[in-house]
Amino acid sequence: MKSEHMHALILENYGDPFVYREISRPRPDQGEVLVRVKASGLNPLDAKIRAGQAEHVKQPLPAILGIEMAGIVVEVGEGVTGFVPGDKVYGMTGGVAGMQGALAEYVAVDAELITRKPVNLTMREAAAIPLGFITAWEGLVDKAKVFAGQKVLIHGGSGGVGQMAIQIACALGADVYATDTDGKKAVIEWLGATYIDDEAGVEEYVNKYTRGAGFDIVFDTVGGATLDASFEAVKPNDGHVISSLGWGSHSLAPLTSKGATYSGVFTLLPILTGNGREHHSAILREATRMAEAGQILPLLDPRHFHLKTAEQAHTLIVNRSATGNIVVEI
Repeated sequence: MKSEHMHALILENYGDPFVYREISRPRPDQGEVLVRVKASGLNPLDAKIRAGQAEHVKQPLPAILGIEMAGIVVEVGEGVTGFVPGDKVYGMTGGVAGMQGALAEYVAVDAELITRKPVNLTMREAAAIPLGFITAWEGLVDKAKVFAGQKVLIHGGSGGVGQMAIQIACALGADVYATDTDGKKAVIEWLGATYIDDEAGVEEYVNKYTRGAGFDIVFDTVGGATLDASFEAVKPNDGHVISSLGWGSHSLAPLTSKGATYSGVFTLLPILTGNGREHHSAILREATRMAEAGQILPLLDPRHFHLKTAEQAHTLIVNRSATGNIVVEI
């Protein structure tokens, strides 16, 4: 007889350590599937939620965090026709908007948010893809409509979004450049981009790599002053700046004076509102296709973590001392 309980990490108060506890196992509602979680990718946003610094994601306490997951379908709810028990799936499924996250043995998820995981990737690898890939795809493809031959600049190229943005742009035939710290030069080049030291002046690298013309697309994954620098680095007229961290106050004068355009990407919006969730699974089907074609691969930190050691994993995120995506295995 299967157990009606599961183990999970509970956040009872913002900033406190997680509590490892046995709780009731969820059941899939209409349109949902129950997934046995095998891995959950951690992100800087998870750390902000835990610290109580992400009011925009509306996650009340007590809560189970964990936005990304990969696992195996064990039960399907009423109305679900696209999945059967045994399917290996992945997606960006909860941990916000009052929805249970993936730092638990089981999670009931909206079937519109997931798709089948790439057959050539492990659960660990698959769990590190959804947030970064969906954000990068929405920015580069949905918003900026990147095409072959364009010069694309990615700020923060070694991060979860940056990694995917570089690989997507390269796969689509763009000429890709990425800023990051000097210690990330080898990673940037391995991903397929030309490395630019993030201490370099905008005018310097614009002149060096575009002969002063500016980049066709600039993708800011860092925010703050980096978004302002993006306005300076973009090409006039048909240039396009994208940011996944455009939460501050910025002067649009440098952008407006060029006649260039700006798009903000808020990847969690379909999860928060319930609208447009099927587009997430459509994007992830592209991720699966590209992964199986050898066009994308997440870089993982070599350290392994489990539910009982997830506290250490969160510390790496907060201290920015990870050497790749952090994944908790469950």
